[in-house]
Amino acid sequence: MEDEQINSKILKKKYIPTAEFYSQIIDSLQDYSIFTLDNEFIINSWSSGAAKIFGWDTDEILGKHFDIIFTEEDIKNGIPKNEIEAALKEGRATDNRWHICKDKNVFYAYGLVFPLTGIDGELLGYVKILRDLTERKKSEDAIKNYVKELEDLNTHKESVLAILSHDLRTPLSSIIATTGYLKANFERMDPSTVREMLELLHKASIDELNMLDYLVEWARIKYAAEVFSPRKIELIQYVKKVFETLNDTASLNTINLHCEVDENTAVFADGKMLLSVIQNIVSNAIKHSLPGGKITVSAKTADDKIIVQVKDSGIGMSKEIQEKLFMPQMNILSKARIENKGAGIGLLLVKGFLEKNGGEIWVESVEGLGSSFYFTLPIDKPIKIDSSDQIVFDENA
Repeated sequence: MEDEQINSKILKKKYIPTAEFYSQIIDSLQDYSIFTLDNEFIINSWSSGAAKIFGWDTDEILGKHFDIIFTEEDIKNGIPKNEIEAALKEGRATDNRWHICKDKNVFYAYGLVFPLTGIDGELLGYVKILRDLTERKKSEDAIKNYVKELEDLNTHKESVLAILSHDLRTPLSSIIATTGYLKANFERMDPSTVREMLELLHKASIDELNMLDYLVEWARIKYAAEVFSPRKIELIQYVKKVFETLNDTASLNTINLHCEVDENTAVFADGKMLLSVIQNIVSNAIKHSLPGGKITVSAKTADDKIIVQVKDSGIGMSKEIQEKLFMPQMNILSKARIENKGAGIGLLLVKGFLEKNGGEIWVESVEGLGSSFYFTLPIDKPIKIDSSDQIVFDENA
């Protein structure tokens, strides 16, 4: 028994962990970024795992401020400062958010920061531990997006069915009734009345075909995802294509189509969808412009996106119509179809295409003074950063 106690004391003395021993353990954790800060929030130690995840070597990062690992949005929102304050108040602070690497790429991490105190309780600095969980985040987002797409598909399905039953079926019933009347009374009708009715039938048939084409395109947004092929493209080429297509229609009403898009303006989008977006908006502008009017397409850069403006000097629209213009409700579509020459479905198509490409659309208009439709598209392939996630540290990850 005495020999065992002696051996135990010898082993304990022999294997007292040293600072180098702990450093080796920390550096062996390649899936974790572990580093420390001084009281001024300057990085003063950096593990090999941190170097692997962030891309900065130790000699590059030492002396840099804590803010360097946070996105511009988080810095603007005071996240680094909030973390430190929470750590001092609660003993530790946890988060899950996007962080930025040396090469400006981002990764999603669960993190922990806590104060580092000395033997006498004095504050020496802080320890920050992060684990890269980007792949898990991508998987979770993919599931969320899939669920949302299923919900959207159901909404679109109901909208399409409602349009088929209302906006297509009702006019078709009128066409059938009119042709039935002509068939029964043709021989005793006045030729001018027959011609007038035939012209109405012809126009109604064209409207029905246009509505059906819009529905097919609208459904393609959700039901034919494989045709979606975004890439970097020159915006001006697509504006010129639309102008070439619609120039004759505009000329009939002496409407001038003017392009003010710079040659080097590029967007990241699906070309066919972009062409449809511009054509729909410009076509609607022509319909609502007065003879001798002007339609101008311009673009400007705002952060990481391009804002395109299609401005006309036409009849404009009321606030009520503007507020409901992009809402897929059947009574609104029917009203828009009557009052705005079929614009309702076309603008829903435009909205769907833009959202598919990571953009948005809105309108500014004054009755009697014209309208400006604005839409955005990303300049480069978007990187989704969701900084609104609930702050939860997954200690079991």
